[in-house]
Formats: sequence, structure tokens, C-alpha cells
Amino acid sequence: MTRTLKLTLQYDGTEYVGWQRQASGTSIQGVLEEALRPIEGAHVAVHGAGRTDAGVHATGQVCSFVLTASIGTETLPRALNAVLPGDIRVAAAEEVPHGFHARFSATGKVYEYRIVHARFIAPFIRRYAWHVVQALDVAAMREAAACLVGEHDFSAFRAAGSDVHTSVRTVRRIDWIEGDGPETPLVFRIEGDGFLRHMVRNIVGTLVEIGWGRWPAPRMAEMLESRDRARAGSTAPPHGLFLTTVLY
Repeated sequence: MTRTLKLTLQYDGTEYVGWQRQASGTSIQGVLEEALRPIEGAHVAVHGAGRTDAGVHATGQVCSFVLTASIGTETLPRALNAVLPGDIRVAAAEEVPHGFHARFSATGKVYEYRIVHARFIAPFIRRYAWHVVQALDVAAMREAAACLVGEHDFSAFRAAGSDVHTSVRTVRRIDWIEGDGPETPLVFRIEGDGFLRHMVRNIVGTLVEIGWGRWPAPRMAEMLESRDRARAGSTAPPHGLFLTTVLY
């Protein structure tokens, strides 16, 4: 008898080429599939909710797969965590109806991008936030980001060469969480029905340049309307980005 299982994962993406298996390098998907192999006695195809890029982290990635092994659902996280490297953890497991797919059943995702704008960044968090030394006009960044909420064509903020069917996405909500000290990260949180490759990082890179004063806040809406990647800002580094929640 087969079961469809859903796992919630946390991982530090620093040492990985990303979620998805690549021709070379170690992926989160590949490591997890190898951990499941001895439990199933055969290869298990694992499907992730989001294809996080190299260096991107997750506190709430979701994956799904079909299992025939009789191991208990409540036992599976302990069994996997016993063999997975310490930078990948299974936080929860549950049996779900057949037909559930971590990616195609999702109705939305939440990402957070963390920025430390201070003279230095603590060594304990340097792998998990973008260190920006220059002063930032956070009010201008907030104003600029507001135009992104709603349904738009986000071609100006997608990776060059992306071959998706459509660049139209709906951003449902944007929140800013400001720290209580100079070394506490400024968190940009964005929820949407889906995201293009590098979309969040391209948005954040552009917002930071607005915060530096390169462009006025209203320019963000012009970039969005242009649908031209060349008119928007740079791509923020991957290590500040976290996939925090997948919505179903």
C-alpha cells in the first residue's frame, strides 16, 4: 500500500547548489532522496514546493513523495534526521491525500529577505543576512515597495533567460520588520501566489538601491510597468533569502 507524505523542512543553503538536483554539486533534493533510499529500499522521487537557488535558506520548505515502506509517519522525521547532515532538518511529517503535490497543490508562498545595515555584521549571522554598510532610507524603500502589491507582470524583476509561460504574479502582502538595534536585521517579507526565478532578490536589490538614493521611490512603479529587466536594480545576494511558509 502506498502513502503520499508531506514533509516540512528547514535548511541552511550555504553549502548546496539549491533545492533541485543539478548535473554537479550537492542539492537538498538529492540529499533527501538518498536519505529515503534505505527506508524505501528503492529510489524515492521527492517534489519540492519551491526551487530555492544556491545559497538560499528555508525555514518552511515543503516536499512530497510517495512511499510504500511501512515506517510510521511520526517516526519518519527522527529516522531521517538521524542520517541527514546537520544543516538539513525535517521539522514535521504528515500523510496527505493521494494527488497532493508540494508544488502544484500550493496556493502561495512567503519569503523573507534579511538585511543588516550597520558598520559590521556579527559573525554568527553573516551567512543569513546581506550586510549593507551604507545608510538606508527605509521610508523610501517602504514607499517604493507598496506599488508591487496586486497582480502585475513582473518581467522587470525576473531572471534573464527565464522561460516561464507567464510573468504575471499576484503579490498579496508586503511587510517590513525593523529590528530594535543596528545589528538586528531589517526583514522584508513578501507573500504571493508564486514567484519568478530571482524575483524576490531582484526586488530587494532594487529597493536597496532606492534606499541608497540612486532613484526616487516612485521610480519603482515605472520599472514595474516597463517590464524591462535592464531598467531595474541589481540582484541581492542569495544568503539573505529564506523561504518561510508554503500555503495550501
